[in-house]
Amino acid sequence: MMSGLGPTETTDRSITVVLLDNSRERRDCSSYEEAIAIVKDELESGVVAKIENREGDIVFTSAEMSIDDWEIEWRQQKRRLSVETEEHVCPYDSVGCVFDDLCVQCKMDKVRDSV
Repeated sequence: MMSGLGPTETTDRSITVVLLDNSRERRDCSSYEEAIAIVKDELESGVVAKIENREGDIVFTSAEMSIDDWEIEWRQQKRRLSVETEEHVCPYDSVGCVFDDLCVQCKMDKVRDSV
């Protein structure tokens, strides 16, 4: 009997960092943390870097955004996915209104309803 939970899905593909200097270098990584560390190291030498996810989509490009800003956003999204949240549908059709970050109208409704 196995202790703990095993992975429910495996893939042969890895997360890839693509470094664009005088040549095109690809480095496979086992995690986003490893990819972020490689990008941070390489950006110091002025190399353009990209992070490619397991499906082959480019999820980060240093020419378009800061790796620090991208890392913060990635960690927030990862945290949101790992937490069970209740479903929230904004009655005011605000796209950015979600369970843990309500729009102003929903915040006012919540305060009104708690009184």
